Amino acid sequence: MTFHLPTVTGRRRRSTRALAASLALTATTVGLTGCDSASAGTLEGSRLTLPVSGGTAVVDTASLAVKAHTEDGRQLVLSAPAGGGLGEPGPVTRTADGARWSYPGKGLKVTASSVRGRLRIRLRADRDGSVDWPVTGTDRAASAVQVPRGEGLDIPVKDAFWNAGPEKGGLAGSTVDMGEALSLPLWGYSMGGADGKGGASGKGGASGKGGSGVSYLTPTDLGTSLHFASTGGRLRTTARHAFDAGEGTRDYEVSFALTDGNPVAPAADYRSYLAQHGRLGSLRKKIRQNPATEKLLGAFHAYVWGEARTAPGVEALKKLGVDRMWLGYDSGPDPMKAPAVQAAKKAGYLVGPYDTFANGQDPEKADSPTSVWPDRVYPDFCVRKADGTPVTGFGNRGCYLSSHAFEKAEPTKHYLADRTRTMVANGADSYFLDVDATGELFRDHGKGHEMTKAGDRASRLARMVRLSKNLVLGSEGAQAWANKVLAYNHGSGTPVDDGLWALERDKKTWGGYAPEKAPGAFFKPVRLPARMATAMYDPKYRAPLYETALHGSLVNVERWELSYQKLPAQKTTRALLAMLYNTPLNFVLDGPTLQKDGPQLAALQKFFSPLHRAAGTQQLTSFRWLTGDRSVQRTVFGKGALTVTANFGSKAHGGLPGGCVDAELATDQQPRRLCPAQLNG
Repeated sequence: MTFHLPTVTGRRRRSTRALAASLALTATTVGLTGCDSASAGTLEGSRLTLPVSGGTAVVDTASLAVKAHTEDGRQLVLSAPAGGGLGEPGPVTRTADGARWSYPGKGLKVTASSVRGRLRIRLRADRDGSVDWPVTGTDRAASAVQVPRGEGLDIPVKDAFWNAGPEKGGLAGSTVDMGEALSLPLWGYSMGGADGKGGASGKGGASGKGGSGVSYLTPTDLGTSLHFASTGGRLRTTARHAFDAGEGTRDYEVSFALTDGNPVAPAADYRSYLAQHGRLGSLRKKIRQNPATEKLLGAFHAYVWGEARTAPGVEALKKLGVDRMWLGYDSGPDPMKAPAVQAAKKAGYLVGPYDTFANGQDPEKADSPTSVWPDRVYPDFCVRKADGTPVTGFGNRGCYLSSHAFEKAEPTKHYLADRTRTMVANGADSYFLDVDATGELFRDHGKGHEMTKAGDRASRLARMVRLSKNLVLGSEGAQAWANKVLAYNHGSGTPVDDGLWALERDKKTWGGYAPEKAPGAFFKPVRLPARMATAMYDPKYRAPLYETALHGSLVNVERWELSYQKLPAQKTTRALLAMLYNTPLNFVLDGPTLQKDGPQLAALQKFFSPLHRAAGTQQLTSFRWLTGDRSVQRTVFGKGALTVTANFGSKAHGGLPGGCVDAELATDQQPRRLCPAQLNG
């Protein structure tokens, strides 16, 4: 059974399988096929059977256990019974596309239906409480779990590293907030068809029937968390949803889809879901609306300091042969001046300030210009807890400011519009708005600007929509709900290990905010502890979930404080990942580093630029491993517009040396090759 996304004509492209599952996706996602979404299925006792793409799903109305029967004869456990029990169910009533019933003891009403090839189960609560469901990874055939931490992880369920606790870099015993900590509201499992290392047996071709898997989508991510447990040395996951009237989370929805077990299949399923619901953005459309957005294609990203943010510095970068760049600058007392901005635009670069609408401080004591607001924005707009005290801002600075308070005031006070107008008075054509698109949302009890997390999200979207009309807009750690409004994203390329935050607070190791023109926090090279390096950058655990879902919608980059130069030991791996995923590298530049690292940046960007220009607006249509140890990986974008093969190993494979990448555009006669370690620096 293979998971496909059909074209508008319904034609399906068949993929060949190498040593692991490969996923062939078409360039247009319009929905799943293979079943009649209007079919009501059958009900026998407590067993509700509904058609889904690739087979049937069976829901036990007594316990919410879910199984599936695939078209090729497999039986899969999609969820064990809900944790803690649900109590005696009420009678089951048939509906046009499924059934509905209740659990009176828990105050829950349930509807199950077959919608566009997925099993959709919705729970509505009439009281506050919680449910532990679905309970996933319990099928003995489960071989790997997919988790959208940053770009994405594919983790063999028996892997010893990940079965350890968070203190050792693993996941066992940890809980993540799906509305905050994950870049996409989903997870998935692969079942069978691969051994615990991710490769099938043998030296070529498929093994046995091949793989199968399941995708779990949670559109109601607010109030939902995912708990990881190691049971018998195998990773299992249980979702928990908190029903909270005050937070507006009394509704909970999970959609299940059968997949071919490819590690990026859950993200492909989510891309299809977004397209079906009109929530998938398009870089092509954003370019039509604001032609400057086109300058993102082929561009690397860099924050510039000192001499690098002057007109001569920009011209020096151009003389190195760098044809596209996004240049950003901090919110300090020395912003990029108009001549430098004009030089950047003349060079074909985008340029923009860093800003944040999230922090407010006493104007007489503020440590950053972006925290100073007129009138009584501080403290009147502070997000407040239920007891009326303000929520302390990032780094214990001031307070977090309420997006709803700003939205209420904006029509008459224009605080945000005035701020933006001032910030781009130098001619900047881009804007980086920190944290607005992240999952760090707030419940606000402040009088006159009360809001839920969902309300916070809506207010942030509204102001980002306004900004995006005239500026090439980016934000930090952008989650999928912001994909239609943003052109670029700094942060979701990084699968951050929790230990990173403690490391960054260690100024002796990480560097601080001095000297002003080259802060150590940005410029000081750092060696990651081994467990963090494994958790974040070991390629055998990486999978391009974010790119599969959103490539062609926005441009995704790693975190701004993790420049290419910041982690010397990961340079080769990060360069290969960037080329494989068709995502830009990010740099930090001042006068000396421009001189020292400029040639390396130019060589990398020269290789990347034509690839990203050709495929940056395209869907990632295939990802697979070519070796059993996952050291050689391949991606395809569009209908063959770009094919990239990266060898993360030390041995050559098919003529491709270790530490090198081959990229081939549809118009190329032979692949282009890059071996990052051979470059200077």
